[in-house]
Amino acid sequence: MAKTDESRAVAAPATQRPVHYPFWFGGSSSSMAACVTHPLDLVKVRLQTRTGDMPKTMSGTFVHIIKHNGLRGLYNGLSASLLRQLTYSTTRFGIYEEMKSRFVSKKDTPQGATPAAPSLPLLIAMASASGFIGGIAGNATDVLNVRMQHDAALPPAQRRNYAHALDGLARMVRDEGAASLFRGVWPNSARAAAMTASQLASYDVFKRTLLRLTPMKDGLATHFTASFLAGVVAATVTSPIDVIKTRVMSASGGNHGVVGVLREVYAKEGMRWMFKGWVPSFLRLGPQTICTFLFLESHRKIYRQINGIEDTV
Repeated sequence: MAKTDESRAVAAPATQRPVHYPFWFGGSSSSMAACVTHPLDLVKVRLQTRTGDMPKTMSGTFVHIIKHNGLRGLYNGLSASLLRQLTYSTTRFGIYEEMKSRFVSKKDTPQGATPAAPSLPLLIAMASASGFIGGIAGNATDVLNVRMQHDAALPPAQRRNYAHALDGLARMVRDEGAASLFRGVWPNSARAAAMTASQLASYDVFKRTLLRLTPMKDGLATHFTASFLAGVVAATVTSPIDVIKTRVMSASGGNHGVVGVLREVYAKEGMRWMFKGWVPSFLRLGPQTICTFLFLESHRKIYRQINGIEDTV
C-alpha cells in the first residue's frame, strides 16, 4: 500500500493539467478595467464622431467635456460600458480560455514534461473565433455604449437622454425595433475578432516569450510588459475597424451600412480615416489592456491560493 501511494506521488506531476479557471474571470477583470479607463474611451468615441467645430485633439476634447459637463461628464455611459464588458468580454475571454485548455494535448507529452502550449496560429484562430462570438453577444450593449458616450456631444434636440443602460436597451427596442440591437453587428464582430486575436493571443505569446528568453519571472513586471505590448498590437490592428464601427453605431437613421460609411469617410478624409483617433485609442487600449490582464492575473492568483493549486508557468 505504501509503495502504491509513493508511486502515485511521483507520477502526480506528469498528470498535472492546466488550471481551469471560472468562465466569468475575463468579464470581471474587464469591468474593473473599464472603471479605470472609461474617460479615455469616451474621448476616443467623441473624436471619432466629431462634427463641426468640436475639438480635434484629445486634450481639447477632455477640456470641452469637463467645461460643458463637469467631471461627471467623463463617466457618461459608464453603466452601458460595464454591461458591455459583462456580455462581450465574459464571452470572448471565457470561450478563448476554454478552447485553449481543450487544445492543450497531453497524449504526446513525455513523462514528467509540461504540455506544449498552443502555437501562435492556433492561438490567433481560437481568439478570432472567440472574439467574433463575443462581438455578436455584446453587440446591443456596444451600440448602447457608443450612443450614451456620444449623446452629450449632440445638440440638445437630438440627444436620446437614456437614463441608464437598461432604459437605453428598452427604448431602442421600443422606438427603433429589435433590429436596432444588431446595428453594425458585422463590423463590430469583425472588430471583436481582430481585437481578441491581437490582444489575448499576443498577450499569451509575449508572456511566454518573456518567460523563456529573459530572466523575468511570472509576476507583475512580466504581466505589465506583456499587456503593454499587447495593447500596442491591439490598437494598431483594430483602429480602422473601430472607426467604421463607431460611425455606423452612432447613426440614428438612413442608409448607414458599412459600404456607405466607407465611401463617406474616404471621400471626406482620404486614407487618413483608418487611423483617426489612433493615439487616444492606444492611450485607452494600453491602460485598458494592462489593467484587464493585471486584474485577470490577480483573479487567477487568488483562485489558485483558495484552491491550494501551486503556481505554474
